[in-house]
Amino acid sequence: MPETRASNRNARVAVLLAGLVVLMTGAAFAAVPLYRLFCQVTGFDGTPRRVASAGTEVLDRTIAVRFDTNVRGLPWTFEPEAVSQRMRIGQTSMAFFKVTNTSDRPLTGTAMYNVVPESAGAYFQKMQCFCFEAQTVQPGQTIEFPMLYVVDPQITRDFETRKINEVTLSYTFFPTPEGAAPKPPVKVSVSDARTLGGEGRAGL
Repeated sequence: MPETRASNRNARVAVLLAGLVVLMTGAAFAAVPLYRLFCQVTGFDGTPRRVASAGTEVLDRTIAVRFDTNVRGLPWTFEPEAVSQRMRIGQTSMAFFKVTNTSDRPLTGTAMYNVVPESAGAYFQKMQCFCFEAQTVQPGQTIEFPMLYVVDPQITRDFETRKINEVTLSYTFFPTPEGAAPKPPVKVSVSDARTLGGEGRAGL
């Protein structure tokens, strides 16, 4: 009997530990999208915010936006159409990026991004971008990705950011984990950008 009770107790402990491992694993996977969502909403850690549309206030003051592109673990070339843009703060603007798959097989990648200085992340707002979504590029194919954004005029009213005259948006493409569903490339023209209230390819 004592052996039976000990065996049952060990079995319960094993089940409890197994459940704890499953719970911790699930929490680890959930933490990634939750952290990403938190950063996009708050601009934390230099992450640009995602917004549905830009405001109506446009200042006379201008700001320069530089684009930095990188690839990790993929045989791709990735570059901005223009290395920088200058626009009025509050003006909706559009930038374009080109990706070429230089390999002989289809490959899927996902772009991550951040803004430097980090304090400007809360005021660099994107209405549309190709980030955080799996993108499949065929062998030898070149795809042009648009990014629609605005720098919030509130950047000039924050003590930490009011003197910033230049920000750098850095994109990095990483291989997409197995099983992630790829997204079709988003097609947006300059006229579409102007319809959304922008000035198209500002500062080129």
